[in-house]
Amino acid sequence: MIKNFDDVLKKAKERGPLTISVAVAEDKHVLEAVWDAKKLGIIDAYLVGNETEICKIASEVEMDLSQFTIINKEDPVEAAREAVSLVSYGKAQVVMKGLVDTAIIMKAVLDKEIGLRGDSILSHVAVFEVKGFDKLFYVTDAAMNIAPSLEEKVKIIENCVEVAHSLDVENPRVGIICAVEKVNEKMEATLHAQELVKMNENGVIKNCTIGGPFALDNAISKEAALIKKIDHPVAGNAEVLMAPDIEAGNILYKALAFFAKAKNAGIIVGARAPIILTSRSDSREAKLYSIALGVMIAFNKK
Repeated sequence: MIKNFDDVLKKAKERGPLTISVAVAEDKHVLEAVWDAKKLGIIDAYLVGNETEICKIASEVEMDLSQFTIINKEDPVEAAREAVSLVSYGKAQVVMKGLVDTAIIMKAVLDKEIGLRGDSILSHVAVFEVKGFDKLFYVTDAAMNIAPSLEEKVKIIENCVEVAHSLDVENPRVGIICAVEKVNEKMEATLHAQELVKMNENGVIKNCTIGGPFALDNAISKEAALIKKIDHPVAGNAEVLMAPDIEAGNILYKALAFFAKAKNAGIIVGARAPIILTSRSDSREAKLYSIALGVMIAFNKK
């Protein structure tokens, strides 16, 4: 069972190498992570961007560019389109954001001609290794969907369950996180939680077990769930933490990353291929883990 990011790297190496395409690759921390992933045998890569700048940075980080294919595209829009096209046409299996605005790469991803639009909505999944826990946590959605409707939450859960399956979690336990653990007519998130649980029980949402509404403590702490007398298979055992909206998801994400110093990876799913969309503030380590996560998801799609 995959319990930490060392396990993720090991499994990604076993299932790789797969090929990623990096849009506007002239970013030091991105190139460092790509080089780390290459040395581990996880990926091959197309580096799309300003070749002069890529070569300059590669020299600084002692990266052997002879092991990569560079495609010179100095314009960020053209570079993003080329990187996405490589995935769309089957030459790569994962696309990664480099030194480019998120809006530019997402426009390419959603382009009707060369894009990667799938049947679901796009959503963000963050994976965390938190000290003191013997499993990984999946937080969704902290970056894409602002105030998802009930129907959108169904798709967000399905997207996240797919990520958990790619990391060998056969039946993810999904906790619908709210401010309270009881249904309150004045709190829409709790009403959504109640409906999502019913959908799961009725087989509408499959391949996972959903519980809620839960406050965060009784979703992840068996002791807290026991004190509140919550009797449900997910109570105190949740792996997937479904946030009610982007504000709550983003705050949870950053609290885990900055207060708890949790190791993390992030990915956009719901397209025909995973999209590695890390922040410039993310560490080299987080970018490496995100690459490995992308490889695991792409392998699972094969």
